[in-house]
Amino acid sequence: MIVIGHTFGGQVCYLGNMSWVLFFDGDCAFCSAGVRQAMKFDRHERLKFSPLQGRLAEEKGFTEFSDEADGTMVLMREEDGRVYLRSDAAIQLTQVFGGAWLIFFPAFLIPRFIRDAAYKWVARNRYLFSGKKDFCVFPDPAFEARVIE
Repeated sequence: MIVIGHTFGGQVCYLGNMSWVLFFDGDCAFCSAGVRQAMKFDRHERLKFSPLQGRLAEEKGFTEFSDEADGTMVLMREEDGRVYLRSDAAIQLTQVFGGAWLIFFPAFLIPRFIRDAAYKWVARNRYLFSGKKDFCVFPDPAFEARVIE
């Protein structure tokens, strides 16, 4: 069992064997490529993935986050339902990945409005980087096993 403790947003969090769901824009090739990379970096297989256009995102009320002009990935901790958005989600992913990725965790010291401004710029331009495509165009069985529609 891996135990990493930290304070984030005033709460102490122990990752242990927690599982997470990463909601992403399933129509965005840039986002889908990022999710495939996240799957590779997730050595402990703590992450599951769900498109923001899917049923689970709709049930959780997350579909609004797929907006082309102001979209964001959504990272949800399954244990307690805590949700992380934009740069907070990216920083939290460093904890989920562990290892060398922990070097990026101190980015939370940068004020959120600065981090989120950079995140929003990338999010607004994500379709320019790689276009709009279905994330299941080239299905990978290992990836599909971790996707929740």
